[in-house]
Amino acid sequence: MRRIKTTHLLFSLVLFSLICNSICASNDAKSNSISFILNCGAENNGQKDADGRKWDSDTKYLSSAADDSISAKAEIQDPSLPSTVPYMSARIFTNESSYVFKVSPKHRHYIRLHFYPSDYSSLNSSDAYFAVIANGITVLKNFSASITAKALSQAYILREFSLPVSTDGKIKITFSPSPLYKGSYAFINGIEVIPSPDLFSSAIMVGFSDMVGYSDQSIDLGIAPLQTMFRLNVGGSFIPPTNDSGGLSRTWFDDSPYVFGAGVGITGEADKNVSIHYSKETREYVAPLDVYSTSRTMGPDGKVNQNYNLTWVFQVDANFTYVVRLHFCELSMTKINQRSFEIFINNQTADDAADVIVWAGSKGVPVYKDFAVYVQDTKVEDEELWVALRPAVQLKPEFYDAILNGMEIFKMNGTKGDLAGPNPELSDMMVKAEAEPERSFAPSSSSNQKANVIGGAAGGAAAVVVAAVCIAIYQRKKRDIGVERSTSTSGWLPLYGNSHTSSTTKSTISGKSCTSSHISSLAVSLCRHFSFAEIKKATKNFDESQIIGVGGFGKVYKGVIDGGTTKVAIKRANPSSEQGIHEFQTEIEMLSKLRHRHLVSLIGYCEEDDEMILVYDHMAHGTLREHLYKGNKTILSWKQRLEICIGAARGLHYLHTGAKYTIIHRDVKTTNILLDEHWVAKVSDFGLSKTGPNLNQTHVSTVVKGSFGYLDPEYFRRQQLTEKSDVYSFGVVLFEVLCARPALNPTLAKEQVSLADWALHCQKKGILEDIIDPHLKGKINPECLKKFADAAEKCLSDQGIDRPSMGDVLWNLEFALQLQENPDGVAYSDEKETHKPSQTDMGIQETNLNDGTEENSSVVFSQLIHPQGR
Repeated sequence: MRRIKTTHLLFSLVLFSLICNSICASNDAKSNSISFILNCGAENNGQKDADGRKWDSDTKYLSSAADDSISAKAEIQDPSLPSTVPYMSARIFTNESSYVFKVSPKHRHYIRLHFYPSDYSSLNSSDAYFAVIANGITVLKNFSASITAKALSQAYILREFSLPVSTDGKIKITFSPSPLYKGSYAFINGIEVIPSPDLFSSAIMVGFSDMVGYSDQSIDLGIAPLQTMFRLNVGGSFIPPTNDSGGLSRTWFDDSPYVFGAGVGITGEADKNVSIHYSKETREYVAPLDVYSTSRTMGPDGKVNQNYNLTWVFQVDANFTYVVRLHFCELSMTKINQRSFEIFINNQTADDAADVIVWAGSKGVPVYKDFAVYVQDTKVEDEELWVALRPAVQLKPEFYDAILNGMEIFKMNGTKGDLAGPNPELSDMMVKAEAEPERSFAPSSSSNQKANVIGGAAGGAAAVVVAAVCIAIYQRKKRDIGVERSTSTSGWLPLYGNSHTSSTTKSTISGKSCTSSHISSLAVSLCRHFSFAEIKKATKNFDESQIIGVGGFGKVYKGVIDGGTTKVAIKRANPSSEQGIHEFQTEIEMLSKLRHRHLVSLIGYCEEDDEMILVYDHMAHGTLREHLYKGNKTILSWKQRLEICIGAARGLHYLHTGAKYTIIHRDVKTTNILLDEHWVAKVSDFGLSKTGPNLNQTHVSTVVKGSFGYLDPEYFRRQQLTEKSDVYSFGVVLFEVLCARPALNPTLAKEQVSLADWALHCQKKGILEDIIDPHLKGKINPECLKKFADAAEKCLSDQGIDRPSMGDVLWNLEFALQLQENPDGVAYSDEKETHKPSQTDMGIQETNLNDGTEENSSVVFSQLIHPQGR
């Protein structure tokens, strides 16, 4: 009996000890894995953001050196901010200052820095240039949140890093104003320090065989500092931080803005009878269930799949190594070699026999693969990172297909031992626009008023912004992959771009582009020819001070001709370039024969000495887009917006009905609607335009071209172009004018990324007023808004046959204007009549088009800034 009691006592003591140890370990784990979510500059703890996450004040984490820091509030709240917390408050540093966090040395940590470049107190956002050093790693250097936000078309900037912790268990984040800029300061709106499990071990190297310092097989990621560049839920929807796995608060974005060209494959979701089970190798915290339950595949037709690659393209910084993590989960196949495929990264074979079943063992088991690639500075074009999949034909799988469920791309420390990349470059036009004083909406006759944009066929000052969420297509072959290349723009963190086209027409003497022999005699007779000497004189010998725009094809200069009496915009292609010949010809052929008050006027051209130069009427107020959002100097009233839309509709209606053949613009968007000194709207950029079908045809069969976000889905699906494709694009423009937001914004939730889809959803739910421009709320007559929204909705009908003609659109817009101006006594009858072009509509001169003037151009010569928005 005593022995039993002793045994019970010993057992109880052991049990008590285990419980105590468990409690201590639990408390230890909590203390060692604590997260810090700071609303910098805020006075109170516990403020919640739009997702319900609590943000604390940052004051107790500041070092003593930060005693002279300033707590400030943003002067303006951008309507596209996802939440007031943490972005409307900021901590300002005029001297080097630090935050210090006590953490567990056992874990890596995610460091997220939130920036909202607004004016704070008496400080201008454009003066903030600074460096950020986290645990001895320079993560940002001479960083300008203002420039970055403008270039990326984002109100705020988020930078995420994954860093090892020093042995003393501290994370120190230091902000240092740049000594290179007088009066510079540093600021931060929000900081997240989130502990993470061991997510990284090693990566298979791709194309590293010639690099010094690397082995032939893999690279160790265990203690490498990393910056998150892209995190995509491939084939799925936006996943907010609150829905991430493992409590890591990561954001997963839709992958569609990064998919190459028209080869988008198909998206799918796991059936209800498919159960997804994490394994020891792939734990739940690696990626949430939503990532593995959706996918993008190539499609059901194996023959088609053998002839294209499923490709994603990303813009990245040069001279860094990038880790590409690909997430896989087989949702339908059950056997080996049912679906085997090849993986290419930057034209290098990463895996020539990828088989998810081989890796995972069965259906519904997630796996991931890490690859590393070095991106070198080419000095020629913007650096890109390509990820491509195609069926492994040599293995003769049962299905010729490929699958991907998720993708993450991380930047490793570069040749200088840091993660800091350069600020994105603003175009000269955007720089000039920023330097100009604000202007009111009124005609100005002042000769010294600065013009902030080009005229002519300018793509617009915000073309590089449109590229932020759009995919531009250009033709260029990639070795070994067997696909044609396309510029694709990034939507989340880095967003840069360039354009690259090719020309097959060359001078037999110099090998450079030569166009004079390909311009029709009629076009030559209707269009003024300038000598190169005249162009040099007009631009002061191409003086850099005259530049008002710059793009992949060359620079745009402000100039004067005819003894200084006429202002013009002169676009000069790079003399050594072989690009843009088809667009150069198309622009001349089209515009030389069209004269209309609401079409940009081509004054003339120059083609001497292998030059390709176009001369346009100068457009003093630039693009419609820049007056709607992102850097706009003028807030347009609703009446003014209506008048601009009516003018653009008249120009398009003339193209569709006023010439011998229908002319389909094929790239209608707010950057291609320009405004002259009297704010008259003019449609520009005819490099993609095509003559429409004749009386015996219903459509033109052609390769899909245009700008994503504005692209007619029926045209995209069937590759059959009609004038109703322009009507669809114009419907997007109408909602863009109403809501003052881009056609595509990949930073939003998936259902809101496409303005067309989101506006139609809100219109059908009767909540359209919730998404209109805040500047317009309460200023639109309800009947006018209803008429305008109905017209835009009909333009966006999925089937072209259900869309109105441009004449009907014009009539409805004019009726909406009457409702706005005179709601009680409208002079119009509410009948559907086709608008007939008046003498005013028909403009100065109408010249019929000849046959054979159209070229199937690959990339548009006419877009000036960064023509990748095609």
